[in-house]
Amino acid sequence: MREFLLVCVAGAAGTGTRFAMSSGIGMLLGTHFPYGTIAVNVLGSFLISAIAYASTVSNLIDPSLRLVLTTGFLGGFTTYSAFNHETVVSLQQDLWGRALANVGLTLLGCLGAGFAGVAVARRLFGN
Repeated sequence: MREFLLVCVAGAAGTGTRFAMSSGIGMLLGTHFPYGTIAVNVLGSFLISAIAYASTVSNLIDPSLRLVLTTGFLGGFTTYSAFNHETVVSLQQDLWGRALANVGLTLLGCLGAGFAGVAVARRLFGN
C-alpha cells in the first residue's frame, strides 16, 4: 500500500511538471508546433532509460525508488517514456520484430483511436 501511494503522489508531481514544462516551452517558442510535448517526451525517454539502467547495474537506486521514479513520476510526466524504454529494450535484445510491432501498433493504434474518438464525440455532441 505504501508503494501504491508513493506512485500516486509521484504521478501527480510528474503530471504537474509536464504541464509546467510544456506551458513554459509554449510561451517561449509558441504553440503552432508541439515543442513542449516533444521536449517532455524526449526528456522522459532519456530519464526512464537512465534510471532503469542505473538501477540494474548499481545499488544507487533501489527497486522501490525505481518504481516511484519510473512508474510514478515519469508515468505522470509522459507515458511515451515507457513506450520508448520498452522499444529500446527489445532492440537491445535483438528482438527487431517485437520492437517494430510495438512502434507500428502504437503509432497506428493511437492514430486510429484518436480519429475514432473524434468521430464518436462528433456523433454524440455534434460538430
